[in-house]
Amino acid sequence: MKKKVFALTMAAVMAAASMAGCGSNAAETTAAAEETTTAAAAEESDAEETEAASEEESAEGGVLVMATNAEFSPWEYHEGDAIIGIDVEIAQAIAEKLGMELHIEDMAFDAIIPSVVSGKADIGLAAISYDEDRAASVNFSENYATSSLVILVAEGSEIASADDLEGKLIGAQTGTTGEMTATDMVGDENVERYNSYFEAVQSLLTGKIDAVIIDGAPAKVFLTENEGQIKQVGDALSTESYAAVLAKEDTELLEKVNAAITELQESGEIDTIMNKYIPAE
Repeated sequence: MKKKVFALTMAAVMAAASMAGCGSNAAETTAAAEETTTAAAAEESDAEETEAASEEESAEGGVLVMATNAEFSPWEYHEGDAIIGIDVEIAQAIAEKLGMELHIEDMAFDAIIPSVVSGKADIGLAAISYDEDRAASVNFSENYATSSLVILVAEGSEIASADDLEGKLIGAQTGTTGEMTATDMVGDENVERYNSYFEAVQSLLTGKIDAVIIDGAPAKVFLTENEGQIKQVGDALSTESYAAVLAKEDTELLEKVNAAITELQESGEIDTIMNKYIPAE
């Protein structure tokens, strides 16, 4: 930009010299050169202000890419062509706080963290609970919800609690804490892994597995949809807190997301979203 001003200034001076050589008034020539230089400087100033405004708009706006697994109602699931659910509405609220547009990428659950790490997604929300192995790869935001792990079995099953799971074949979704818990309880060889909990519950219904370890909220959905065919047994296995995951190096976005979550909690908006999908009992 400065080179442009210099070039215009030199052009003006040369023009002035040329006019003087032809007998023009020197004062008028100098005035014309100064006017040209002033106009060029004003042009540079306007351009710099426009560039600065554009950079500021870019920092505040842009697209927030969310990675999720839309197979986990009521947290995230398909309704027609749309992906809806608790996490989706919370992510939308966060994006609005940041002045950004939300874009959702649906993928396998165990692909979410790699997508965030590689930069293909800015943030991951999919009822993701804290785990030390996960925390080694990504940063976790402030918690925005809590849930629990429960056991589902077929109606008529003799399994009544976690104590009865020994030697049984347990189903869980790949990459979830349900899978980790099942592995700890019955051993890797007795865990059947699925791409979604829908598939796990279908296997339970057809007798291919003995139980499913699953998050409490989607468990309620499956119990309602399959009333009289499956049931929940025993106490909750654990209580979990859910958070968003972000790339380790993206600390600035993490701070903004944490601030947005705090605001949404204090305003009661997160509670409103939760109650919409999981009515208080």
